[in-house]
This record gives sequence, C-alpha cells and structure tokens, in this order.
Amino acid sequence: MKAKQVIITAPNCVELQERELDANLAPDEILVQTERTFISAGTELANYTGKEPKVFVAGSWCAYPWNSGYANVGTVLATGARVTRCKVGDRVFNLGSHSSVVKISDGTLIVPVPLGMDLGVAVATRMAGVASSAAVMAQIPLHPWVVVFGLGLVGNLAAQSLRILGGRVIGVDPLASRRQLAERCGVQHTVGGTAAEAQQAIAEITGGSLADIAVDATGLTPVVLQALQATADVGQLVLLGTPRMPVTGNLTELLAEIHLRNITVRGALEWVPPTYPPVSAVNGRSLPIASLADKQRMIFDWVQSGQMQIEPLITHRLLPTQIKQAYEGLLRESAAYVGVVLDWSG
Repeated sequence: MKAKQVIITAPNCVELQERELDANLAPDEILVQTERTFISAGTELANYTGKEPKVFVAGSWCAYPWNSGYANVGTVLATGARVTRCKVGDRVFNLGSHSSVVKISDGTLIVPVPLGMDLGVAVATRMAGVASSAAVMAQIPLHPWVVVFGLGLVGNLAAQSLRILGGRVIGVDPLASRRQLAERCGVQHTVGGTAAEAQQAIAEITGGSLADIAVDATGLTPVVLQALQATADVGQLVLLGTPRMPVTGNLTELLAEIHLRNITVRGALEWVPPTYPPVSAVNGRSLPIASLADKQRMIFDWVQSGQMQIEPLITHRLLPTQIKQAYEGLLRESAAYVGVVLDWSG
C-alpha cells in the first residue's frame, strides 16, 4: 500500500515522500492509520540540522535518510494474529513516525486515547512523557523546592509534572515569552536575567535554601553548571536535556562541587523504564519505577483532570506538506513556534 512519510535526507533537508508500505503483518504487528503526529523539537531538530553526529553513521538509529518522528495517534486498521493490546477500530497513542500509515510492534508503547480527548492534545502528551521522566527518576522529598532550567516545551512540562507531584517550582529561562507561558500553565515562580541574577532570585524565593531538585532541560553544559550552583547541599541535579554539543573545560570544579556538597546527579532518559509492567529487573537490576505505559496513562489522567496544561503549548497545527515550515519555525522562531501538531486526517 502507498504511504506518505516525512524523511530527513541531509542536513536542513526534509521531504514528504511517497513510499510503498507492505501491508502484510507479522503475528505481533499492527497497522495504524495516522490522524495526528507531533514534532519533537529536540531530537528531530538535532537530526535535521546534523547536530546529532549519529546521523552520519551508517546503520545508526537516525542515519540519513531518517524517517522522522516518534509521536503518533491513529486508528488501528489491522492486527497480527498474536496482538493483544488493541483491536481494529481502536484509536491508539503510539511511537510511530510522521507517516500516513505506520506499522508498529505489539511490544512497543501502545495506549488507548481517552474518549473525547482532542487528538492534537493527545499526541502532544508524547513530550510530557519525555519531560515527566525527570519526576519519575528523581527521589522527590516532601514539598521540595524544584528549579527547572529551560522553559521550552520539555522544560515547561517537566515543571508542570513536578508541581503536580508536590514540588514548589521555579522556572528559569532568559526568554520572557517562555516564562509567561510557563506561568500560564501553572508554574508559580519564573526568573530570567543573567546566571548571577537568576541565582540571586532563586536564593530569595527559596529563603536561601536553594533547590532540593534542580533540573536541566536544555542539554547545554553551561546551563548544567548553572543548575549545579542552584542545587542545595545534599540535593539532586537531574539531567533531562540530552547533551549533544562538545565542550572543552576543566571537570575538577564540577566534580569538586558534587563531592563537597554531597549532590546526587541523575540521568532522566525516558527509555530506561520498561515499556509495560510487570518487569522485575532490567539488565539484572531492579527498577522501582513505573513503566512507560503507566506513565502515559498517568499523563492522560493529569490532562483530563486539568492538572496538566497541554493546549497552550500547541502553537501550530499544520499539514504534513508544511513540514519544512514547521522545522524552520521551531529552529529559527522558537518564541512563536513552541509545539507543532501535524494533521494527517485530510
């Protein structure tokens, strides 16, 4: 069968191409008619611009040409003989790419979309899954001070997640528009200015206690160092943003700060938890953390109950044919382009 697929072919080159998709299914495969997809500004733009070095490594997960995207909502067209997680006609949230039809495995993340939920909002919760990894991986003390550095889409949603779980959250970003959007989404405190000004504001807001949990949502080493300075003694520094850019510097100051102030550094990559429960161990180690499926259902509950705000973060709803506009807007007009849904229903 014919399908239309967004493909990044080279740095700063993206196309909507028609391709042939084999509609024959293995026993564990599912065929989904896509209705909405959502753009991950971090991963997809890193691959689009070539800042992710693996795009040039043959055989890597994102090597050019790359079928972009990993946030999909659509209706199940057909299922293999052993599929148990969905049936024909179900509307499902999944990790399919930007394609009019996707073939996915029953073992990947598949969660029913709640009845009545706006499909653009449903697919945009994919980034809440990325962002809430900071909350899942952190050990959250009672009523902590939390400081999130970077209030783009992921940072905003991380701040919302930690607020929902009891944190007193401060968002840090130099862009006033991002701070205003975070406040609109329920983040009580936001600060901007230089690193020194932000540090002073954090100290004043927290009464000098600083952050029990500091979260870097940028992946930028200078911001990680800024977040470290804002972390309280015996606090936690959570690395949510993916570091991609090489930086030359002296690690001694960083390591000494962690050592002398007994700070715990935690990675928050979303793929570490198992996809589905029950799983007692991964690579021989126990994981006292929720599965990806549990987390996604929790996010749907947060949205439906009004605790998490997704709609204000969707600034554009575009057609797949406008993918170049979407990428360039997210890349060069980040104040205007925050979250982009692609509508495949036409």
